[in-house]
Amino acid sequence: MSDGGLTSGVDDADVGGVGGDSGRVDGTGRVRVAAAAHGLAIEIVARPAADSLEAAAAALGLQPSDIVKSLVVKRHDGSFLFALVPGDRQISWAKLRAVVGVNKLSMPSADVALEVTGYERGTITPLGSSTAWPVVADSRIVGRRVALGAGAHGFSAFVDADDLIAGYDATVADISD
Repeated sequence: MSDGGLTSGVDDADVGGVGGDSGRVDGTGRVRVAAAAHGLAIEIVARPAADSLEAAAAALGLQPSDIVKSLVVKRHDGSFLFALVPGDRQISWAKLRAVVGVNKLSMPSADVALEVTGYERGTITPLGSSTAWPVVADSRIVGRRVALGAGAHGFSAFVDADDLIAGYDATVADISD
């Protein structure tokens, strides 16, 4: 049976595709469902714990810039957005404010990030977020296959960045230093 173009390097039983008594889809299962809904081919792989970006990249056979941080950013009006930034770079707050057209942006606490996305830090991704916040992608990820959070600790989702950008109608801009 076809999985709609989605592939997985792990068994569904390993990631708890359906969680809790409510029967709702959790973590990597939410990522898979969202990817399918957006027409994205993804590969979810188990990854070992690492103590640095370089070690994480090496474990996945990547360059540090191929790991994309999905950062939750709070706007002054209380809404949020996702900023997708290569792992070896940082958000440029001035550049991001200019793209978004606001004077104030901030990083929410871990508890708030969990509340507004349904994901813990280290697992955050726009794929399957509990709220579909706008996505701003750093222009440096264009044309690359990247790894990002997969909704659960110990897993990464590989995706073509151009497909992710198109699937989420992301704004592409230089937003990092």
